[in-house]
Amino acid sequence: MSTTTIRLPDHLKARVAAAAKRAGTTTHSFILEAIAEKADDEERRSDFHEVAEKRYAGIIASGKTIPWSEMRTYLESRLAGKKPRRPAARKLAR
Repeated sequence: MSTTTIRLPDHLKARVAAAAKRAGTTTHSFILEAIAEKADDEERRSDFHEVAEKRYAGIIASGKTIPWSEMRTYLESRLAGKKPRRPAARKLAR
C-alpha cells in the first residue's frame, strides 16, 4: 500500500467528515470508498463507450440496422413472455 496526500478545501473536508460520521465509518474509509466508486464508474463508462463504438463500426461496415420501433415491439413482446420473430436487419435509409 502506498501513501497519497490529498489536499481538501476546508469546506469539503468538513462535508466529507460529516458524511463519514453519518455513514458510520471513518473519514479515511469514506474517501477510499468514494475513490473506488468513482474509478468503477469510469471503468464501466469506458467499457460502455468501447462496446458502443464497436457496434457502431459494425453498423457502418454492414450498412444494416433494425429500426427502434421494430426492436422495441420485439423486446416488449419478449418481456411479456411471448416468442416473437426476431426483426431482420436491413440497409440504412439515406
